[in-house]
Amino acid sequence: MSQYLADHGWLAWIVIGFLAGAIAKAITPGRDPGGCLMTILLGIGGAVLAGFLGQQLGWYRPGQGAGFIAAIVGAILILFVYRLVAGRR
Repeated sequence: MSQYLADHGWLAWIVIGFLAGAIAKAITPGRDPGGCLMTILLGIGGAVLAGFLGQQLGWYRPGQGAGFIAAIVGAILILFVYRLVAGRR
């Protein structure tokens, strides 16, 4: 996945981010923030989070990105934390 993103640049990040964010929103029930832009940012953030956690746990080498499934899991984690924080307001 990271090689694909490196080859195709920022447009691939947007498309993959949107898909990962949309799937994460569909999997997790409840109200979610924002529209299309927030979905893209959620998916990209999920990929970054999954890559960081994967490197810390030794699953990925430095510079190696997370896969599509890991991006979805990362986006679900971000949604979970968002709901914990938003629920306290």
